[in-house]
Amino acid sequence: MIRVGILGAAGYTGGELIRLLINHPETEIVFANSESNSGNLVSDVHEGLLGDTEMRFCSEMPFDQVDVIFLCFGHGKSVSFLKEHPVPANVKIIDLAQDFRIADASHDFVYGLPETHRNEISQCSHLANPGCFATCIQIGLLPLAKAGLLTHDISVNAITGSTGAGQKPGSTTHFSWRNNNISTYKVFTHQHLHEIRQTLRELQGSLEVSVDFIPYRGDFPRGIFCTEVVSFDGDEGTAGNPDAGQLEAMYKDYYKDAAFTHYVDRAIDLKQVVNTNKGLVHVDKFGNKAVITSVIDNLLKGAVGQAVQNMNIMFGIDETTGLKLKASAF
Repeated sequence: MIRVGILGAAGYTGGELIRLLINHPETEIVFANSESNSGNLVSDVHEGLLGDTEMRFCSEMPFDQVDVIFLCFGHGKSVSFLKEHPVPANVKIIDLAQDFRIADASHDFVYGLPETHRNEISQCSHLANPGCFATCIQIGLLPLAKAGLLTHDISVNAITGSTGAGQKPGSTTHFSWRNNNISTYKVFTHQHLHEIRQTLRELQGSLEVSVDFIPYRGDFPRGIFCTEVVSFDGDEGTAGNPDAGQLEAMYKDYYKDAAFTHYVDRAIDLKQVVNTNKGLVHVDKFGNKAVITSVIDNLLKGAVGQAVQNMNIMFGIDETTGLKLKASAF
């Protein structure tokens, strides 16, 4: 049994993580830490868990009683937290913030995208879970990077649900503003671009082109829908400009062993992945251009679902354990 501690357990990611782990056959949640909610029932904050658990939030952090901790903090807090609270060397750490996603000599965190780093994940003690936009965008581009085909600027448009902004209310998260509305933000400057470029560069060997990313706020709670436009060189059907059949074969081969990412040979939509840990990818070819569509649930494959998948890999159990979730039929 894997003994788990959760830090920052009162937010959206903390609640989703608890929902997954109380139904995971190989885990026991030892503590769910929240300073502001200490003593309160978890189900008083995460009301979807009413009837599922009698667990209470705590202020204690008994690291000596757990095998792994999940850091569900806002971006920037994980670094300071770990400086102030030394974690025993035998306790694995999975960080859901962006603090350790970029490889650097100052830390030993492994970037946790199973579609590219499964071997490293299986051997690591400290893991940086990928960002939600980054996950969705990368699964659309990984096969092309592996084939060395990202040689022109890449245009990316992706829309995310309101839960991507976190639980703390803000001017762009209120229902009256977000409902029946759409807007862009952090155009060409989104923080996930750094980890996206890092992975694509690793796969391709170099990346000399721009990734022009326009993020959108959607008027729905969960999910990310992404389209990417990639250009090729040469005559269609040649090595530098694969035709539709060659692209499909390339994507199917790349994801043939992936537990949750699947190539689909027809148009995909968001409802196919919401409330699941799946990532779906589809490609259309138009002359010397390809349009790639990819979809995920931002809280699951884009956050805690992927984190649990990574935990499973780190502890040497089937990576699908506790994650066989079904999408709604409607």
